[in-house]
Amino acid sequence: MRKLINIDEVRDFINLQTPETKIYIGGDSERFKLGDNWYADYTMAIVVHINGNNGCKIFSETVRELDYDNQKKPYTRLMNEVYKVADLYHKTLLAMGDLNIEVHLYINSSDQHFSNNVVSQAIGYIRGVCNVEPMIKPMAWAATCAADRAK
Repeated sequence: MRKLINIDEVRDFINLQTPETKIYIGGDSERFKLGDNWYADYTMAIVVHINGNNGCKIFSETVRELDYDNQKKPYTRLMNEVYKVADLYHKTLLAMGDLNIEVHLYINSSDQHFSNNVVSQAIGYIRGVCNVEPMIKPMAWAATCAADRAK
């Protein structure tokens, strides 16, 4: 399974919009078993919020990879999501120039969710690599709504 975002198509769409248009990047993953192997589908989404208040267009991609994580502790899979979001952020930034792009991560700081174990690492990685402050659940709607539903 491989459906990739065409960054040129995203750039062409954004160039038709006003400067008030906002860009959000989010990611999500889902683990599953096929035969004897575990896999993860990583879905990334670029949300273009037209004029900052007129609806949006979503560009998404899904990549399937082998997953070696322990199902109860998906540390590697969750950090792979973060790495893929950072990569998409840089591709988008290079293609669009000096845009304000918000990064949304599908991780939760609540002790009731395992993803809280990677919150510090994930936020630190995005801060260091992308130089932006990422949003996490429940404020990370581009991950929880856009990427989650684009699968």
